[in-house]
Amino acid sequence: MNAVDRLLSGSEAWLQYCVRVNLLHEDKNKLAGLRAETLRDGRIKAYLTDISDFHKILVGNHKNPELPIHKLLFLLDIGLDTSVPEIRTAVDEIMRHRDADGVYQSMTNIPKHYGGMGENVFGWCLCDGPLLLLALAKAGIPFDTHIKQGFEHLLGLSQPQGFPCAVSKEHGKFRGPGRKDDCCPYATLIMLRLMAELPQYRDSEIARRTVDVILSLWENSRERHPYMFYMGTDFRKLKAPAMWYDIVGVTDCLSRFDHAKRDPRFKEMIQMIKDKQDGNGMFTPEAVYQKCSEWDFGQKKAPSPYLTFLCVRILERMK
Repeated sequence: MNAVDRLLSGSEAWLQYCVRVNLLHEDKNKLAGLRAETLRDGRIKAYLTDISDFHKILVGNHKNPELPIHKLLFLLDIGLDTSVPEIRTAVDEIMRHRDADGVYQSMTNIPKHYGGMGENVFGWCLCDGPLLLLALAKAGIPFDTHIKQGFEHLLGLSQPQGFPCAVSKEHGKFRGPGRKDDCCPYATLIMLRLMAELPQYRDSEIARRTVDVILSLWENSRERHPYMFYMGTDFRKLKAPAMWYDIVGVTDCLSRFDHAKRDPRFKEMIQMIKDKQDGNGMFTPEAVYQKCSEWDFGQKKAPSPYLTFLCVRILERMK
């Protein structure tokens, strides 16, 4: 029995639905029963409730899995869509807050001593704005009318070394703890995630350059740690969901680019994941988000079906 068969035979309904949609590419219309079971799951229902009031949590620590944007992207990634009322509500709420450059905004409070206003304001940072555009793209919102302007504005911030730590005017002079000339690895990664979702940009020159930035950071991981983002021991631990700058999050993104898949540096990362697969084809978390303790990926003692799905999807893209 291979890993996919194990996931289908022993997993909860929401993950079976996810596997059938993402790995087996089955018609959603023929999965109505699994979808209904998914929507009855208490944790899925809690996530849907949380995203309905999309801006109730101030965006501060972008690594916080409780942020509605991370929960929305998780729900979209497992195969749910805007036919679910709460997802439609979240998407509509995102679209209500858009600046003159077409970039969607989050509610943030940056203290004055960090260069901000010290007030709750709608604005964007390059470490959250692309995620809102990504959610809209994954939700099937029309590109030309609702995504293109903001995406191209953010794309214009690209520098030879990647994407910088940048913020909208509402956040004043805020900048993270790094040299101004460095790229922000997380902002660079999520801009790349956005390009991966847009077929017309996936093979573009800027996508190729941005892929190389991430791979260069891997190649020089002992020497280069821009904005205190390391590719060391913690980075290399298997962890879910794939929402952060770690080996699962980075390879999940890069595996969508053909030019990355041919690169020996990326193949080295893939081999590191392969080496952690057990005899049953499963993967066990090596690090967890404490706030995800109710999920199978919120523990480190046993194989995680969802982490296994993420890793198998990455490996399948290499074929």
